[in-house]
Amino acid sequence: MTATDAALAASIASEAGELLLALRAQMADPAERKAEGDARANVLILDRLHEHRPTDAIMSEESADDLTRLGRERVWIVDPLDGTREFGEDGRDDWAVHVALALDGTAAVGAVALPALGSVYATDPTPALTPRRPGPVRLVVSRTRPPEVTERLREALDAELVPMGSAGAKTMAILRGEVDVYAHAGGQYQWDSAAPVAVAAAAGLHVSRLDGSPLRYNEAERSLPDLLICRPEHAERVLALTRT
Repeated sequence: MTATDAALAASIASEAGELLLALRAQMADPAERKAEGDARANVLILDRLHEHRPTDAIMSEESADDLTRLGRERVWIVDPLDGTREFGEDGRDDWAVHVALALDGTAAVGAVALPALGSVYATDPTPALTPRRPGPVRLVVSRTRPPEVTERLREALDAELVPMGSAGAKTMAILRGEVDVYAHAGGQYQWDSAAPVAVAAAAGLHVSRLDGSPLRYNEAERSLPDLLICRPEHAERVLALTRT
């Protein structure tokens, strides 16, 4: 029986995560661990997609871009190891595997594996949105390069900053009720957000550009200037701030 796209994404992300956990246990040198993780997870993901969806196009962080994808309706967008820095650091769990399928430019199907937490989130079955923790608004931000919009949101929302690595880890933390808002500016690539956006949208989170416009994938320019992912009850207030 042929797996659905969502089941395939989840299976591939899970398998790549298991490979990465094994590599992490075997390799002590952080530089070697990160390089091998990126390369080997990419080979595994591409092999599985070529096997199960041979006519679909693929865009991966770790492969040369084939622009024939621009004329295709179905394009897999993958990040074999999101949060490479964190993967190289012992004890960190904020790294992920992203496998998404863009349909006519929309991140419609996807899976995010958080291997160090033993979790895989996919668009089907729809993940449950956990009630938020009580307390101030929690704004999840990059550990190393928080964007300029961060300080403006922190002040306006009286928010608590929560540093974290991978975009997938940040977004799944919203699903788990641990944080509330993920606003990024200054550029990412399509593979950084495609799978997290697909899963977040399926769970009922708000997903958009910072000006409220839709996020578009399989564009010729592989970078995306900005994005907003947040709990729906915060969307209107945050957009009022990020649109200005």
